[in-house]
Amino acid sequence: MKRFRIIAITVFMIGLWPLPSWSQQPISIRLGHVGFPGSLFAIVSDEYAKRVNTGLKGKVEVKVFHSSQLGSDEQMMRGIKVGAPEMFLPSTIMSTAEQRFGVFEMPYIIVNRGHMKKVAESKQARNVLFDGLPAKGVRVLGVWENGFRHITNNVRPIMKPEDLKGIKLRVPGGVWRVKMFKAYGANPSPMPFAEVYSALQSGVMDGQENPFPQIASAKFHEVQKFLSLSGHVYTPAYLVVSEEFWKKLPKDIQSTLFKTAWEMGDFARSEGERLDKELMGKLAPPMKANEVDKESFIKASSAIYEEFGRDVSGGAELVKLIQSLR
Repeated sequence: MKRFRIIAITVFMIGLWPLPSWSQQPISIRLGHVGFPGSLFAIVSDEYAKRVNTGLKGKVEVKVFHSSQLGSDEQMMRGIKVGAPEMFLPSTIMSTAEQRFGVFEMPYIIVNRGHMKKVAESKQARNVLFDGLPAKGVRVLGVWENGFRHITNNVRPIMKPEDLKGIKLRVPGGVWRVKMFKAYGANPSPMPFAEVYSALQSGVMDGQENPFPQIASAKFHEVQKFLSLSGHVYTPAYLVVSEEFWKKLPKDIQSTLFKTAWEMGDFARSEGERLDKELMGKLAPPMKANEVDKESFIKASSAIYEEFGRDVSGGAELVKLIQSLR
């Protein structure tokens, strides 16, 4: 009888002890991007995960998946709308979700990082670009950086737009980069970032265009001869979250995820500037670097501005708004 009472008391006490439940487990958030280790995408995403995981310890665990582990930009852009992955770091591909993001494909529209900061902090610009996204299944939490893009190739140094004639050039997904390089005379083709190195090595592509951190981390300098410092486009990057997933999160978690993401914008631009300075010496040599005639590129870009203003609702006004913030 005594033994029975001991067992009964033990069972009763176990029943009072709080057992683990699903609600007590950290919410797992997958953050996918196409950048390789050492890229600006990787540096900023890893820092974001570190800050969030520290601030929301026990509530949330952000796991970063680099190098297209969760798919290409196109695949992740489709998946984010249904919460697979929960977070994603797109750049150029954003224009496929909302045409107005193509404004950042307009050559030389962003003149420096200080200008981009003003654009990111402009309430009017954010309203135009971001407000319609939740209805499409996507929400922007922060404006980070991809960077100023430069052209590499194995054919010749690019000094003027006509030097691009006939060059097979890999570009990211989105219509406006293709239109721009066609206007310059190149033969541009969209291709997933993970496939670019082998395409350059095999000669399927003659060249590509990317910011220094992407060029260096992907080791394109191993398979390219010429680096033309065009700086033709500054591409922001955007930390986006699935709207379906977002709506299920508690308000305090939403607040920390958003606040941290927005604060990372300054970190991303600062790191981008640091990497640009550090990497130039590592990329040239082995590549041979040259300056370009930017005025000739700007002149050759007038038609693309006109087309964007004509074909995209509110496009002309958005261009003027961004230019006014210089």
